[in-house]
This record gives sequence, structure tokens and C-alpha cells, in this order.
Amino acid sequence: MLYVEMDADGKTRHVHYAPYLDYRPLAAGEPGVEAILGRPEAQWITAGLENKAQAYAITHVVPEHLAEVRDGKLERVAKTEAAVKDRLTKEITYWDHRAEELKLQERAGKPNARLNSGEARKRADLLQGRLEKRLEDLKLEAQISPLPPVVLGGFLVVPIGLIQAMTGETSTTAAVDTQISASRARAIVMDIERSLGFDPTDREFEKLGYDIESRIPGTGKLRFIEVKGRSSGAPTITVTRNEILYSLNKPEDFILAIVEFTGEDTHRTHYLRQPFQREPDFGVTSVNYDFAELIARSGNPA
Repeated sequence: MLYVEMDADGKTRHVHYAPYLDYRPLAAGEPGVEAILGRPEAQWITAGLENKAQAYAITHVVPEHLAEVRDGKLERVAKTEAAVKDRLTKEITYWDHRAEELKLQERAGKPNARLNSGEARKRADLLQGRLEKRLEDLKLEAQISPLPPVVLGGFLVVPIGLIQAMTGETSTTAAVDTQISASRARAIVMDIERSLGFDPTDREFEKLGYDIESRIPGTGKLRFIEVKGRSSGAPTITVTRNEILYSLNKPEDFILAIVEFTGEDTHRTHYLRQPFQREPDFGVTSVNYDFAELIARSGNPA
């Protein structure tokens, strides 16, 4: 399953994970789909989006996926071909040599009662035919071409601000404060990564399952850092299902960076490796972890 995300401005991108895991469905009492699609903000959503998504997938997503699949496949085929050639060539050589030995014995009037030169030659020829057939099969296996992608479905992401506008709710400043603290926390961790000799890139808005991609110079390896900014003494830290899954998929490279704001201009930063032990149930979109417990397990940035 591959995913394409589009927005109202026509920007389209390939999402490298199942993005719906981080969203919730419309709740009871919230506007329905028809009411949302009837809004001026949603007029860009038309039947033609499916064709646009498919065209983008053909141009950008499929070649990327094909290259990823092809590289692994060709490497496996090459290893198999080398092993097949080595094994069967040795057997063919053995039976060729054995056939010649038996032929010389037969000419000298000393035939082998259990095996004659013709039978040995037949075995060598059968092995040669098997080698040629196997190499031909591997050659066909290495010829990889993509099929056109098929659109199986789609989903609409509705901003909470639109829901509040439609229901008459007034938004609180909590979300704004959270975004500000998150931005400050990421900037702090980016500075720390640079001071440690790494090359960080902010990926927060790409929703990859982590916030910062920090390159280790000279190795090509990456550190994947999820950043959480919280006031000192906060009760919990909320982590999305996707962030948990990514940490479990990259246990040696994933870091949970917690920026603890101790005052208006002061903070402490904690790095926690392998922060999560198991994946959440399928229906869970986020999990609250005890702030103090995470801090107790963490250490200094390194």
C-alpha cells in the first residue's frame, strides 16, 4: 500500500506510512461529510482528484517504489545466480571428467560394471541443461516492470479549526501554546545535534513518525528524533501510534528527545533511547506516557 497526500493548493506528495493512523473519525455531534463538502473551503475536492493522485503516483511514487524493490531483487538474483553457477558447474565438471575416465577404461577393455561413460556423459548433459534453464529463469526474474497503480480509496482530513467554526466553538490557546513549545523544543534539539557534530533536518511537517532527521557525517547513517516539549512537572506526554511504530521499527536509531521547560527562558533536554516497548492496539491513535517515568529513564543528549 502506497499513499499520496494532496492539499487545497494542489500540492501533492508521497507519504511513506499509513497517515490515517494519526487521525480520528468524526465524532457524534460534529458536522457530517456532506456538510463539510458543502463548505467553500472544500470546493477543491472533486471527482478529478482520483486521476490526479493516480497520475502523481505513476510519475513519482511508482518509480521510487520500483527502484527500492528492484535493488533488493537484483541483489538476491545475483547471489542466487552465483551460487547456482558454482554448484552446477562443479557437478558438470565432475561428470565430464568421470565420463572421460570411463571411456578410457572401456577402450582399455576394463569397463565399469556399475556405470559406463555414456551414462556419465548423460548426467553431465542433464546438469548442463538444468544450469541453462535455471539461469534463464533468473534472467526473467530480474526483468522487473511495474503495473499501473490502482486507487483503492481515499479519506478527507478535516482541520479541527473548521469543525469549531461550523459548530460555533471557540478555540482555546492550548493548541497554539503547544505548537509554540513544540517549535521551541525542535529548535533546541537541532542546536544540540549540531553541537554533537551531526547534521539535523527538521521533518516535523512531513509527518514521518519523527521530527528531526540527524545525519551522521561520513557514514550515511541517520538518527531519527521525536521531540516533545513540556513544562516541568507536566503529568503526561502524548505520543501518536505512528511515532511508536517507527521507534519499534528503528530501535537502534530512534531517540525520544524531551525538552523540559523549567522557566520562561530555561530548560533541560533529555534523550531516551528505545522509549516504547510494544505497539498499541490497532484502534489506538495515541498513547499518554507518564512524564516523570520517561524522564527517569532518559539521559543527557549524546
